[in-house]
Amino acid sequence: MASPLSSASAFLLLSLSALFVISPVHSLTCTSQSFTNNAVYKQCLDLPRLSSYLHWTYDQSNSSLSIAFIAPPPKSDGWIAWAINPTGTGMKGAQTLLAFKSDGDAMTVKTYNIKEIGPITESKISFEVWDLSAESDGGVMRLFAKVKVPGNAQTVNQVWQVGPSITAGLPDQHELQTANLNAKTTLSLVGEQMASPSGADSRTKMKNIHGILNVVSWGILFPIGAIVARYMRTFESADPAWFYLHVLCQVSAYAIGVAGWGIGLKLGSESEGVQFTDHRNIGIALFCLATVQNVKQSSPSIIFGTRKATSISGRGYSTVETKSTNNLYLPAVNGKALPTAMPCS
Repeated sequence: MASPLSSASAFLLLSLSALFVISPVHSLTCTSQSFTNNAVYKQCLDLPRLSSYLHWTYDQSNSSLSIAFIAPPPKSDGWIAWAINPTGTGMKGAQTLLAFKSDGDAMTVKTYNIKEIGPITESKISFEVWDLSAESDGGVMRLFAKVKVPGNAQTVNQVWQVGPSITAGLPDQHELQTANLNAKTTLSLVGEQMASPSGADSRTKMKNIHGILNVVSWGILFPIGAIVARYMRTFESADPAWFYLHVLCQVSAYAIGVAGWGIGLKLGSESEGVQFTDHRNIGIALFCLATVQNVKQSSPSIIFGTRKATSISGRGYSTVETKSTNNLYLPAVNGKALPTAMPCS
């Protein structure tokens, strides 16, 4: 009779073996994948987003591209799509092949010429395609096709996507996460394929810059400027340093904030079909309030060399006129400049 220890060891070994044997296809690299139809492709690529893979063979003699696109849809009754975009790098203009379950477990492939961002309908694409087929197994869908590409093409812009469901034979909208919006690369038809981009693309970098600039401006410099004006002005030893520190923080914050705001407008104009209404409205409101504040503070008296300041006398305040000396604004009483600047009213 086997001991409990040996039985436990055998069970553990069996469990570990199962983990290696029963592993999902999309967890492998493309070089480890095979197909039920025994198809073989010359090249393959682990696509950088959506856990997707592309296998392809390009025949220069007839400009045909044989592809196998593999991806896991968000849900079992979802869809996967692969496209070539001859006019751009995004979804608009993409000549799309889309695979989904049409009747029960039966897979079908349809073509879509995506002319505008929004709901799409089945339509003929600008490339000749044949041998369209698809299969689904283990939560992963595979799309097979042959595409006629321009004879002189050395690269093509590819776009891929996955979606959650099909309604009345039409694909429902995919998610708008970063991975979905950036599922696009350039595919090399001649020579070795360049390595998949591991870092963020230019649009993601712009988003990061937009976020950093706005955090520094609205989240750091503006609050520091307000704190300096509120609390440091009560210390005589900090006069007039607090004033110039306050101005430096406010002006720098405004300049950096405007730069971040402008980048946000640029990103918004390039995101066709995707709108972040609340985010945009908050940004516009911050810009308007900051602009009004700076215009209000930049009165003509400051621009032309005089400003009003208040001197602290006990708990009371008295207003005095200031004159500029070497571009430094110092308070003046009866035409005589005082040695230090007083807090602005």
